[in-house]
Amino acid sequence: MNLTPISSPSVNRLITIGVSHYCEKARWALDWLEIPYVEERRVPPFHRSITRRYGGSGVPVLVTKNGAYTDSTDILHYGDAIASNKRRLYPADPQLRCHVNDLETWFDVRLGVATRCWGYAQVIDDRQRIKQVWLQQRSGLEKLAFELTYPYLRRKVRDGYAATPEGAARSILKIQQIFDEVGKWLERGQSYLVGDRFTAADLTFAALAAPVLFPPEYGFQLTSMNQLPDKIAAIIQSFRETTAGDYALRIYREHRYSPREKLHKGQFELVGGRR
Repeated sequence: MNLTPISSPSVNRLITIGVSHYCEKARWALDWLEIPYVEERRVPPFHRSITRRYGGSGVPVLVTKNGAYTDSTDILHYGDAIASNKRRLYPADPQLRCHVNDLETWFDVRLGVATRCWGYAQVIDDRQRIKQVWLQQRSGLEKLAFELTYPYLRRKVRDGYAATPEGAARSILKIQQIFDEVGKWLERGQSYLVGDRFTAADLTFAALAAPVLFPPEYGFQLTSMNQLPDKIAAIIQSFRETTAGDYALRIYREHRYSPREKLHKGQFELVGGRR
């Protein structure tokens, strides 16, 4: 955990790259735990000038009165510690909690990295598509900076995430292996990965699988399926039809918004924490 003391903010600030599935993991958790926050979306690589102030090298970063949390898992643990018992994402039972922690780490390190590589490999060479992904609701200044730095950004993403055709092919195999493993667990008849209720393991799997599932409830506006190239849409549809993919989509439908948010969905921006 990287916890940097700061002056007490008036409201929790979640610094994100809007489309990021690791940011979605943190955003979803805060919504589920009913912890108020304001989301501050940044454009790569300019987010680093903000996150470095709080000891983070990337996103998400949650800035609170207690300090800054610079990792999605740390954000979940922080939120869980202050949430009501009925909303908590980690079981009280030590053995179940350990299992949830192990799965969360596995999904963070394996699934999230693979889906990020595959996703960026599909868009990073398409200036207009990556512009749409990164610059949604952003200022004219950021748009200008993007146009000037795109060649540099493309190279950094391709090299940093192995977002190449070869890297994407390897990532698809890793995603398939994880989906197969999760599918085997679910075929035993259980509704959730650990125990009999929604936990951080379910949330993490669903959020980090999102790039190959495009769930409608995702907390950032994704391109609609009918606007995707046929090859990409076919891959997403194939993952949706797996046992693990169907489960992740169900988790999104049933748990992405809290009951209070569902009740007031027309006022989501006011009651859901994001403004």
